[in-house]
Amino acid sequence: MRCMDLEETKEVTAFELIGGADKLRELVDRFYDLMELEPEFAGIRALHPTPMDGSRDKLYWFLSGWMGGPSLYIERFGHPRLRARHLPYAIASSERDQWLRCMAWAMQDVGIDAGLQERLMHSFYQTADWMRNRAG
Repeated sequence: MRCMDLEETKEVTAFELIGGADKLRELVDRFYDLMELEPEFAGIRALHPTPMDGSRDKLYWFLSGWMGGPSLYIERFGHPRLRARHLPYAIASSERDQWLRCMAWAMQDVGIDAGLQERLMHSFYQTADWMRNRAG
């Protein structure tokens, strides 16, 4: 009978699968670059401050913990309370879809594995759909 090492039984996180902190930062930066560059994302760009440095950091910190990496957002701000924090912003299906399209494009651009992209997009959709607070 063979005993397994603890490392062998450890579940691999999305944070590890994506490539860790550097790759996640690259993804978040590409996401916000696209938001600033592409006219199709003007709706969600208008919901963000200028400059977007704080938004970039907050999404990076949030996604780090959400993907199973360090809980950087929670360490700084406590529970994310995503829906409550986004209530002041008009988020309808259009904004949800822009966010999702921008993230899908960013994942493709930075070379995230197609299978992981699909898994993440499923989870992103559930969260983004839950964030809607306006009709339409």
